[in-house]
Amino acid sequence: MVEKNECCTKVLSHLRVIELGSSAATSYCARLFSDFGADVQKVEPPAGDPLRRSAPLTPDGQSAWFAFLSFNKSSIIIDPSKPDASTRLLALIEDCDILLDGRDIDRADCPTINIAAIRKRRPELIYIEASWFGRDGPYAGFAATDSTVRALAGLIKLIGPAEGPPLHAPDFQTGILAGLWGFIAASSSTIARMQGGTGRSWSLSVFESSVALSEYLMSEASERGNVMRRIGINRFWPGSIGIYETKEGRLGVTVGTPAQWHAFCDMLGLPELRDDPGLALAEDRLQHMEQIERHFVPKLKTRTALDWFAEALRRKLPVVPVPEISNLLQDSEKKLHGAIVPILFGEEKAATVGSVQQLTLTPPRRGGKVPAPGEQQVFANTRRRLPGTDAVSSDFIDTDRPPLHGIRVIDFSMGWSGPLCTRTLADLGADVIKIEAIQYPDWFRGVDRRPAYVDGQMYEKTTRFCIMNRNKRGITLDLRRPRGVALAKRLLAGADIVVSNYSAEVLPKLGLGYDVLRELNSRLVMMSMSAFGADSVYRDCRAYGSTLEQGSGLPSVIGEPDGPPVMSHVAFGDAVGGLNGCAAVLIALVHARATGQGQLIDLAQIECMMPFAAPWITVQSIDCMPPKKYGNRHPQFVPHGCFRCAGEDNWIVVAATDEEMWHRLALLIGRPDWAEDASLKLAEGRRAIEHVIETEIAAWTLARDADQAMTELQGVQVAAGVALLPIDLLKDRHLKSRAFLQQLERAFVGWHPQPSMPIREGERPTAIHTAAPTLGQHNREILSTLLGLSDAEIEQLAREGIIGTAMLSERELAKTQKMFSH
Repeated sequence: MVEKNECCTKVLSHLRVIELGSSAATSYCARLFSDFGADVQKVEPPAGDPLRRSAPLTPDGQSAWFAFLSFNKSSIIIDPSKPDASTRLLALIEDCDILLDGRDIDRADCPTINIAAIRKRRPELIYIEASWFGRDGPYAGFAATDSTVRALAGLIKLIGPAEGPPLHAPDFQTGILAGLWGFIAASSSTIARMQGGTGRSWSLSVFESSVALSEYLMSEASERGNVMRRIGINRFWPGSIGIYETKEGRLGVTVGTPAQWHAFCDMLGLPELRDDPGLALAEDRLQHMEQIERHFVPKLKTRTALDWFAEALRRKLPVVPVPEISNLLQDSEKKLHGAIVPILFGEEKAATVGSVQQLTLTPPRRGGKVPAPGEQQVFANTRRRLPGTDAVSSDFIDTDRPPLHGIRVIDFSMGWSGPLCTRTLADLGADVIKIEAIQYPDWFRGVDRRPAYVDGQMYEKTTRFCIMNRNKRGITLDLRRPRGVALAKRLLAGADIVVSNYSAEVLPKLGLGYDVLRELNSRLVMMSMSAFGADSVYRDCRAYGSTLEQGSGLPSVIGEPDGPPVMSHVAFGDAVGGLNGCAAVLIALVHARATGQGQLIDLAQIECMMPFAAPWITVQSIDCMPPKKYGNRHPQFVPHGCFRCAGEDNWIVVAATDEEMWHRLALLIGRPDWAEDASLKLAEGRRAIEHVIETEIAAWTLARDADQAMTELQGVQVAAGVALLPIDLLKDRHLKSRAFLQQLERAFVGWHPQPSMPIREGERPTAIHTAAPTLGQHNREILSTLLGLSDAEIEQLAREGIIGTAMLSERELAKTQKMFSH
């Protein structure tokens, strides 16, 4: 349980957080605050938060989802029928720092309050309001579930067998993603308030939060057109990805670069595949995956998953065993890290997923108690005010300054996860300096080093790089050279944050480990975002976002009951790691601003994926039974599924979340007898004829265009969402009405769409100010302005190849490597 003697005050113990309504998004946001010591007061009606009844349930009939979201919080029961209900609620809010409002998703009988009047009276209050789709737009007011939102966000249609239907997780994703975004908004506002600013008011769209997972494929679609289709379970455009059976256990494989493909073929003894020039690039291999798999699948079955993993580690391949939930619960390393923690839920002792933000100096709580309705929990920490957080004048205006104004970030990251973390910091006002090298630029620029690609400057034309690196400045430094390292150290000496998603050993080998950097800058927050963590026995494992999902346990709970593990995304782990990394550095920055002490954050990205499987982990920790897989059905909602509509490969997700919604659905599809049948009022009654109900819904949807079906269903407030492709989001009417996609001009690319943050302070999204840097674009600006180098010194650095503005070709790179080897 929670440490009885919390010898060091938790970093957020100065904060009191009030949680209103019933929303997984605001509840998870509040859980992140409670992990680091905040006093979280959860307001519930006499019947309790509806989330207390969310399936899957423990043997004692308690919600494993609620347990994960709520341990270490306190519960306050406010009965709206009592005359003093609003007065009691206002008194709570008057004494809080952060108000998390999920009432737009589910009011949960919360008394009415005037937020505008409260904020006028208390301008220091930080307010986060969550809704499924935002305050306005065509989807505002839609009935929704986790799955219908993910369908509209482009996260379902590409998953599953090519012939359909799409196969997707039943729940537990959108709330975690939106909760992370809510926490980023609230914690960055806390930092701004410590600097003398006012509180801030944010609106949070759960739908737009989920679009963060689709950004990569949206960018590819904007560049390449409509090239993505559902191509089979655990197959994704544009790469070689899969989960395969071995002699014992399953193995997750991701083979991206030509070098990785060669190493994979060598490992399996397949020189004929390795030497085929038509298979060098992942996109080319995808066209022939069935033939390729016929060669290597039998080979994989000759050894165990652990054997292949050990061999892949030696060859630096992104290959990982795919665990069952039982494997996670028995993993001593996960328990040591705090990724699996003990909780007490009534009389049940269980385990669930702990905090993944592993701060070394200010660690999170490890485990705790789930509050009973109305139960207060008192911790050893004493609430106090940090510098700059005293009440501010109501006429103080701070609207022009973003919350992270004045924060400097040095960005050593590449690809998706690290750049998304630092992009979010930049969007919130930080000065982010991205460090690349002409020898090894960000691989999101492309891994092709053939002359035509390099000479044509194709590395400047990838939209995915532009999306992940906007609002940053860019510099090139060859960190293999002492002069390059020395310049990096000078930049780090004046920075607040440094982020790296290299393998754990890379920066220390370059002389840029935390032990060195803290001597240069004691207030520096340094985050290492490796796959398994710096102290893991698997620390040398190479990984992509797909590898992180494969190794997280999540695929084992998705799919048909008798089917294989199913992945949810081509690179789910990247975006999730980036958002968790951003949350982690903001927590550490709160501490650094208050005390002047920086610290190291060892973020194991694979652990960032585990919250999505948390309810199943909790249930199995008690009853020891493997979790039930539901396919496209749901442990609580009946019906719940993905149904074909008129036309080719058109689908819609439909769910009935309660008795009233079921009644409206039955009437709409022409079954008034079902609507009046008392035996079908409860979900378990409908479960007995679930197949019959699904057949009737399928006949109804097949007669309609997907948009028409959604319009009719939403017209009677039945949760429904068209399963969209990522390319469809570029023209989505709701995103368009909310100006979510901003057009930005950049050299080599021209005008291109940029997705906004899903958190906004006004009616419009936060403006994107500058395009992603071209390679070395700000070399002179940064070296001269920040470091005081002369023009002559900068020109000498360019002549020596320490800086530059053009990527080296394969031949040029080999030449420099040969030079340095001597």
